Amino acid sequence: MRLTRLMIGAAAALTLAGCGSGGGTKAVPPTATGSLESLAAEVKCKPNMQTDADEIRQAICKNTDGQFILATFATDRGQREWINDAKDYGGFYLVGRKWVAVGDDGVVKALRGTLGGDLEVGTDHHAHSG
Repeated sequence: MRLTRLMIGAAAALTLAGCGSGGGTKAVPPTATGSLESLAAEVKCKPNMQTDADEIRQAICKNTDGQFILATFATDRGQREWINDAKDYGGFYLVGRKWVAVGDDGVVKALRGTLGGDLEVGTDHHAHSG
């Protein structure tokens, strides 16, 4: 559980930093599937592995659209639990079958043009700052 919280914290820090900006919109392709490496290759990034465990593999990626976290999961349930916990930190999520990309809004929308998937948005905490 501690490892999961550390991974979510890293994803949240990257998301809240607002790294990069995205491109325009285009038709959404079918949702991609595959390993972390194959998904990274599709979006033309060399993954910098952060976590390589049986239940989750997570890397920091950077391409022409910006920087993002790419994670793959062993199970659908593990993926959904991770996303539900991570969304408490805000951010933008592109969700496929057993994978997720986390980054700023523009980056996630640009990735969707290649990987397909569903867009999800985390909790907005801007109203709580003061």
